[in-house]
Amino acid sequence: MILPFTLQQLRILKAIASEKNFTRAAEILFVSQPTLSKQIKILESNLGIILLDRKNNKISLTEAGKIFLQYSERILALCEESCRALNDLKNGDRGNLSIGASQTIGTYLMPRVLAIFAQEYPHISVNVQVDSTRKIVKNIIDRNIDIAIVGGEIPEESRKKLSIETFVEDELKLIIPKSHPFAVRSKQMINKEDLYHLNFITLNSNSTIKKFIDNILIQNDIETRQFNIVMQLNSIEAIKTAVSLGLGAAFVSSSSIEKEIKLKTVEILTIENIKITRTLSIITNPQCYRSKALEFFYKKLWSLKYTSNC
Repeated sequence: MILPFTLQQLRILKAIASEKNFTRAAEILFVSQPTLSKQIKILESNLGIILLDRKNNKISLTEAGKIFLQYSERILALCEESCRALNDLKNGDRGNLSIGASQTIGTYLMPRVLAIFAQEYPHISVNVQVDSTRKIVKNIIDRNIDIAIVGGEIPEESRKKLSIETFVEDELKLIIPKSHPFAVRSKQMINKEDLYHLNFITLNSNSTIKKFIDNILIQNDIETRQFNIVMQLNSIEAIKTAVSLGLGAAFVSSSSIEKEIKLKTVEILTIENIKITRTLSIITNPQCYRSKALEFFYKKLWSLKYTSNC
């Protein structure tokens, strides 16, 4: 059977769908725009269906284009996987590795892990994607990422397509400014009622971490709707800065405040009989080929778990 498309045509379609512009797609693929346009016309002719909608100088995928793109991405991912498998045979500890991480992990934990990994395997090229847990999970399933560490909730419909292993427990700490009256308490221990007297700085209401914290507190009979939220920010760094400046209190990952604790810019409060932890998980696609680069990184993760605090 002669296929009605070439791999280059699939790459062209993927680039156009990503850039929504023929000129930028051509630049990315290092081909001329006329060549790119010609290949798309040939592809549509061979398939007997229109893939791109070109109205009012705007480019979008038709319904057929969206469906074909899904298969194109899977085909290209498998091609890249086959090349990695062959390169493993030739190059030993050389290769490429694509790693994913959810937001907090990618910002605070992953750089430390990668620094240690790079020292031991300098010839392995690593690409890191930091995004929401849902997007990271989708890219693992679509074979665009080899391995990931996530802290958010993994959608139930995706769990059966993944290999999920518990990595470490991440404790979420309540931090306050050094100038706050609670900071002078001998053990910095507060009770549930004290929470209602704090001014809170939080992530926005759509944040998975905020939802997780709220659920834990509600399970402990704490009315989070009665909290005095004075500020909502879109990053952990902004929240930590706001707390250190005396603007309020906040729940943050313990991995994100190592610097602040060393510099003594914030104080940690302990809530009586309440500990908020979330599970960080390692996820992979069990259907994917496990390259040597992936195996090296996987083993390094587990060795770090048992020899450090990460």
